[in-house]
Formats: sequence, C-alpha cells, structure tokens
Amino acid sequence: MTTNEDRYQRGKRVLAEVENNPKGSVLDSVAAFCPDLERFVVEFGYADVFDRPGLSRPERQLVTITALAALGNAPSQLRFHINGALNVGCTPEEIIEAFIHLTIYAGFPAALNAISAAREIFTARKIAPVAARHQTDAAARFDTGSKLLEKIDGKGGTAVVDSLAAIAPDLGRFIVEYSFGDVYARPGLTLQKRELVTVAMCAALGTCVPQMRIHMVGYLNVGGAVDELVELLIQMAVYAGFPAALNGLGHLREVIAERDRLAKAA
Repeated sequence: MTTNEDRYQRGKRVLAEVENNPKGSVLDSVAAFCPDLERFVVEFGYADVFDRPGLSRPERQLVTITALAALGNAPSQLRFHINGALNVGCTPEEIIEAFIHLTIYAGFPAALNAISAAREIFTARKIAPVAARHQTDAAARFDTGSKLLEKIDGKGGTAVVDSLAAIAPDLGRFIVEYSFGDVYARPGLTLQKRELVTVAMCAALGTCVPQMRIHMVGYLNVGGAVDELVELLIQMAVYAGFPAALNGLGHLREVIAERDRLAKAA
C-alpha cells in the first residue's frame, strides 16, 4: 500500500530528475514558508501526475513549457521548466521550435517573451542552439499550407478557412499561408508533437474551444492516441488548473464520440 511518505519520496526523485540541481531544490524556500504547498507540488505534481506513463518525460515538458508560455502569467515557472525540458532530453532546437509554433495560438508577444526566457537559460548553461533558417518558397506557401491543413485537420480545418471567405478572406489566407505554409511546414518538430503542444496551448488558454477540438482530431489524424490526449489534459490540471483539464476532457469525450459515429457511418 502506498503511503504519503512513499508518494513524497517518489515525487522528490522525479522532481530531482527534472531539476538536476545539486545545490538543492527551488522548492526548499517554499517548504520553509508554506510546507504543505511544497508537499502538494511534490506529491501531486510530480509523484501523481508527472510520473504517470502515457507521455514521455520530454513530451510532458514540451506541453508544460508551451502551456505556461501561452498563459504568460508564470515567468519563473516557465524558466524552471525550460531548464527541466533540457534536463529530461528536449533539445534546444525543439524548445525554440515549440515557441515559434506558439505564435499561431498565443500570439507573437507570448512567443517573443518565451524565446527571451529560453535565451536566458541557454546562455546561463552555455548552450549554443543551431540557428538554422527555414523559409517556404513564397510561391508555394498557399499550396504547402493547404496540403498540410488538409492532412492534419481534414474537413474541419478547411471548413474554418472556407467560412471566412465572405467576411475576412485575407484572414483565411493568412491561416493557410502563415500557420500551415510557414510554421507547420518547418522541420524541428514532428507533426504529432506540433499537434500535442497545440492542444496543450488551447486547453490552457481556455478561450479557443473550437480550435482545440479541431486539433484534438488533428492529433489523432497524424498518429497520436486518445490515451495521450487524456494524459496531456491530466498534466494541464497541474499547470492550468482543474477547470481547464475538466473542460478539455469534456470536449475530448465529444470529439471521440463524433469520430466513432462517423467511422460507423462510413
């Protein structure tokens, strides 16, 4: 039978793996001032949630840093988890690419703030990421974006663009050319990882439910599994709160039901 002490010690081991700080833990000062909060972070955040199977350590850190960057309200924790992402095996280039991806769903200010935080961490650790450039040919942006939109989001994605034709056709074109032609077409993250962090950002923000549902389907379309989306949303309970996780799971349930209905009707 697992005891509270077992949970705490296991959580401390997982936290140490993420933190990799021989001088102690960032939570030491919290323990001195509010010991129960420190215990909840260790037991729930790391023993109960972070140590679950279903997502790898690097995947958990990627969804965490993109959710925190999208929310923009926890800069210290963002820097901590950028460090943690490096410690569990994320590459600097993956972190940078995830923050470029952030421009689509949380805006350029959020991405610029996140890149600034990443630069701080990389500089402190004497990490020099590969500053590779990638640019889709100007004449191919719309075609490239259209193909990726169809591959990832299927009819749901194209329907969004089509719905803008009568009121804001340029916005529809920007979605295709920039979001998919420029950003999704970049190397550095697989389409599955891009969709995973997209769902994380949308779930954390809580303001883009239709887009979250489309990208839940997109994640499944590019090879992801329902169980992985469930794990992602459980992870969001720690970093965006239980309401965000509950809302996300409610929408995922509906997405799965609709997907099953369409499969039976086919």
